[in-house]
This record gives sequence, structure tokens and C-alpha cells, in this order.
Amino acid sequence: MSTTGRIVRLTEFDRAEVQFFLDGEKCSALAGDTVLTAILASGHALRNSEFGPEPRAGFCLMGACQDCWLWQERGPRLRACSTPVTEGMRLRTTTPENWP
Repeated sequence: MSTTGRIVRLTEFDRAEVQFFLDGEKCSALAGDTVLTAILASGHALRNSEFGPEPRAGFCLMGACQDCWLWQERGPRLRACSTPVTEGMRLRTTTPENWP
């Protein structure tokens, strides 16, 4: 069992592995994980705070607080806490240059 993440998986190790990219770095998750779970289990922060240097790890974890928005590499945003991670997904923790 890995203990390198901000959260540690205790059960359900028998699900298929899914590969995704976070800021260009290849990461892995288990099928059925949310993007938030996948990122925190891989040892990364969700993103940096807009109001200081602190890393963020989500807040409400149920889609109500607007704290877990991330960007797909092509620009559209998604909520990490309620979006399932998918094979090959490419995510960014910072705003893309072409984002309005």
C-alpha cells in the first residue's frame, strides 16, 4: 500500500488502473476515482491558492464550494470532486493562457 499521497487508499485495490496527466506529469488512479481522489492519492496538491502560497486540496468534497475547479489541457474547467478520472485525461492546475 502506497503512503506517498495526501490521502491513502485503504481498500478497493482490485479496480483497473487508469493513466492521466497532471501538468504534463503522468499519474495513475483507479477506475471509478474522482479527479480529486486521483490527484490527492498521487501525492499532489489540487492547486495553489489564489490568495497566498498555500497548496489547496479541495474543501467541501461534494461540489458545493467551487474550490476544486481544474482545467483540462484544452481549456474547459471541471470540478475535481465530482468528475470521474478517465484514461488519458490531461489536466492543469493553472489557468491556460487562452482561457477567458
